[in-house]
Amino acid sequence: MKEQIELFSEKIAKELNIQPWQVFNTLKLMEGGATIPFIARYRKEMTGSLDEVLLAAIRDRNEQLTEIEKRRAFILSSITEQGKMTPELEKQVNEAITLTELEDIYLPYKVKRKTRATIAREKGLEPLAKMLMAQTPIDPELKAEAFIDDEKAVHSAEEALAGARDIIAEWVTESKVSRERIRNLFTREAVITSKPVKGKELEGMLYQNYYETQENILKAPSHRILAMLRGEEEGFLRLSVDPDEDKAIGILDRIFIKADNDAAHQVQLAVKDAYKRLLQPSMETEMRQLAKQKADDEAIKVFAGNLRQLLLAAPLGQKNILAVDPGFRTGCKVVCLDRQGRLLHNETIYPHPPQNEVGPAVSKVRNLVQAYGIEAIAIGNGTAGRETENFIRKIPFDRPLISIMVNESGASVYSASPVAREEFPDYDVTVRGAVSIGRRLMDPLAELVKIDPKSIGVGQYQHDVNQPALQRSLEDTVVSCVNLVGVELNTASKQILSYVSGVGPVLAQNIVEYRNQNGEFKSRSQLLKVKRFGDKAFEQAAGFLRIRNADNPLDRSAVHPESYSIVNRMAKKLGCSIEELIEKEELRKQIEPRDFITEAAGLPTITDILQELAKPGRDPREQFDLFEFDKNINSVEDLRPGMILDGIVTNITAFGAFVDIGVHQDGLVHMSQLANRFVKDPNEIVKLTQKVRVKVMDVDVQRKRIALSIKEAVNQ
Repeated sequence: MKEQIELFSEKIAKELNIQPWQVFNTLKLMEGGATIPFIARYRKEMTGSLDEVLLAAIRDRNEQLTEIEKRRAFILSSITEQGKMTPELEKQVNEAITLTELEDIYLPYKVKRKTRATIAREKGLEPLAKMLMAQTPIDPELKAEAFIDDEKAVHSAEEALAGARDIIAEWVTESKVSRERIRNLFTREAVITSKPVKGKELEGMLYQNYYETQENILKAPSHRILAMLRGEEEGFLRLSVDPDEDKAIGILDRIFIKADNDAAHQVQLAVKDAYKRLLQPSMETEMRQLAKQKADDEAIKVFAGNLRQLLLAAPLGQKNILAVDPGFRTGCKVVCLDRQGRLLHNETIYPHPPQNEVGPAVSKVRNLVQAYGIEAIAIGNGTAGRETENFIRKIPFDRPLISIMVNESGASVYSASPVAREEFPDYDVTVRGAVSIGRRLMDPLAELVKIDPKSIGVGQYQHDVNQPALQRSLEDTVVSCVNLVGVELNTASKQILSYVSGVGPVLAQNIVEYRNQNGEFKSRSQLLKVKRFGDKAFEQAAGFLRIRNADNPLDRSAVHPESYSIVNRMAKKLGCSIEELIEKEELRKQIEPRDFITEAAGLPTITDILQELAKPGRDPREQFDLFEFDKNINSVEDLRPGMILDGIVTNITAFGAFVDIGVHQDGLVHMSQLANRFVKDPNEIVKLTQKVRVKVMDVDVQRKRIALSIKEAVNQ
């Protein structure tokens, strides 16, 4: 195993342009159960301060190489068992770098289903195929007559030649050289052509942009590839992937045609058949898979980036919240939450049509605000959201109150989930949804981790991409965000605890049960009393768990317990307490970091400790910024080209950004309208939940499509 890690370390280091020792140490840490957040934060000396992105790349590439080695071992074993292994072949297998190379080598030795070539071999036509392949000046028909055999169903010379050509076609197809050359041609020049399925043009109008298109398959934008593949899957588009056919056959001719005679002519026919019947479909499948993987990777990257921005959105913080899940006919569900997010009260008001009970609704809201000391009002941005916001803003409260529109995407998924049923078994989905809206305002991260990331609605073609790869990327993103922010041990739900480094669902449940039975944790060391919470879990998790009211101030910080002794040494050297060291910058400035370096803790760790002491337990998220939509704009019908409006970025895709301007329908800022320069990635310009100023460029009321521009708004 050590030899394999060393071998992989060299390869991965070269690919990622880092040092082999960094990769080796990373893989050893992972082998020992260390998580990416833990390695990135607390083992910087061992990895040369690699960030989470590189650590994940090392992990993923190591898994790919491990799979290649498993396949290599299988292929060596299979060919050996067939008695066909030679020193030269073994060398080829062992020197193959990619899975594709391995499969090309193995192709002639794979156990095949019945093919035209295997049938021809059963008829005894392989010797004829070898004669033709030699391309000596023979008479093919005369030679073929010797293979006529009615018992073997070879009734004529032409049938014999056809069978021999089938065998040659298989040789051409299985040739490592021919596959490499044709693959290179496809990689450089293959074009994906998209056309409508006849008779379904009207039904598939959603895909009309792809009715007559051609572009290089590996250069096409990811969203176009995914759209075309979806259109094909749904039966509205017909796709083909090809380079120039004559060029492809010409390449094969140069490899296999060695003479100008009748035998060579037979080989030429076989080569053409090999390409059209076998090689072309095989390479088309490969190119589709390659293009799909490339598009998937891009879409997953966009999704993960959006999710990260959403999870790290600014929290309002602990406030008494009145949350409203708006509705017309069914009314608006209102809940009151305390500063810990606990449900105190719920009821329904009907300020909108058809009931129009505005007076009673105003009285109820005012009474609830007074009774529960409400400090902020959260309003879901779904159906009746703007109408409810206008209703709330007109209520005369006895003190200033902020009311905020909250993105409720996924709240309905949460409200019907087992998590919500367990949390609120005695309440219906509308109450649970309103609670989720209120809690999102207080702390988006803590609430959103309860929802399957795919249900949050910040992706692009999320149902079309590789689902295991998407799931892993999103889980990595959630884990990264949770551990970046840190988790309050005494108030965290088991859902957010399960994402803490080294914890997982079982230990999260055990932590909650211990907390329920024994009261609040007073110190991090108490974690070792939790069922199944051993030393390894403590090492991985402790630094990311905070105890706000702990006696030891370091338990409130991101300083790992393994480094407490270093902080104690700092305080002792300065003759002060740890509290004074945290409170007084002048004391910290007297510390020379190099004086506290140990065998386990180098300069990066000491630097991190000092930064953490300056702002212990600091939330890395931005401060909450109050935002209001234009009060005069409530629906698509209110929009006019030329209007300048404020909005919030709700989704970022490969082709632009969607912005909520408060009309129940997000507008699109196309890539070309993001900035006064070429933009390759929309994330260069905007971030999810960012407040932006946009200009309305075009409005299609019937189709509810809104074209917006950030560039033009800035220019005005």
